[in-house]
Amino acid sequence: MVKVLGIETSCDETAAAVVEGGTHILSSVVASQVELHARYGGIVPEVASRQHVLTILPVLEKALEEAGLGLGGVDAIAVTSGPGLPGSLLVGMSLAKALAMTRKLPLVGVNHLEAHLYSLWLAGNPPPLPTLALLVSGGHTELAMMRDHGDIQPLGRTRDDAAGEAMDKAARLLGLGYPGGPAIERAARQGEARFPLPRSPIKGSYDFSFSGVKTALRRMLEEMAGPFPVPDLAASFQQAVVDMLVVKTLEAIRSLPVKAVMVAGGVAANTLLRETFLARCPIPVLIPPISLCTDNAAMVAACGYFRLGRGERAPRDLDIAPTLTWG
Repeated sequence: MVKVLGIETSCDETAAAVVEGGTHILSSVVASQVELHARYGGIVPEVASRQHVLTILPVLEKALEEAGLGLGGVDAIAVTSGPGLPGSLLVGMSLAKALAMTRKLPLVGVNHLEAHLYSLWLAGNPPPLPTLALLVSGGHTELAMMRDHGDIQPLGRTRDDAAGEAMDKAARLLGLGYPGGPAIERAARQGEARFPLPRSPIKGSYDFSFSGVKTALRRMLEEMAGPFPVPDLAASFQQAVVDMLVVKTLEAIRSLPVKAVMVAGGVAANTLLRETFLARCPIPVLIPPISLCTDNAAMVAACGYFRLGRGERAPRDLDIAPTLTWG
């Protein structure tokens, strides 16, 4: 069975993993930079890329050790080629190219957005195709239809902030710290969604917009006398974001011949989002376990396995063009 080494450095997680047959995780190691960036209230690209340089080799060594393999036991390498922070991507791609060249291994570049969907294959719950895919994270909010492996049709995306980015900004406004998504969710558990924050429907499109609800929260705080009811404000903001994600996805379900919905990405770990989709969606909803929602290299290796199976390879000069969107 083909064993693929995956390398992921698109943002602030340094990750390596070995996946067998596209579905079986032999190892998955992730070095988080959350504490490093928390002092700045968000990700600093230069800091992220420097930290990748420091941690990538120890992470690779640990992933191979946990898989019980040396590089000689790896059949191919898959690496995230984008979208992501250019400096961060460069670290992972440089290592992948060096390993592929010295070990004479096939190399394939992987789209980070597409890779998130393969968390479902790793979870033992591959979707029936065609399926609707909602990718919702700190950097991306995208809606697409996956007809088959390698056949993904983009449908809509955020026109401003990603959903996770909006959560980060709302958390800063509320003094809840970074990362914002988990902080908003924790505060919201103690509150009630009683404040009328707006939803931005964008009629006639599958696009999203989250800047309006963020601005409304800021203005509400400016007009409100303290102390602020932070749990209620957090619950209200979370509810508005979840409503927009679910409503737009349900619109697509009614118009497209899909058999299921995949929800992937870091924000897919949000409990309210998961519960709302399961309660309101008329077709099966497939969501990875929380451990596979955030960035990891196992999803990159799984996606790479299927790309390699279609005959995709980096050229002999190992020149992999950065990926900017689905494809």
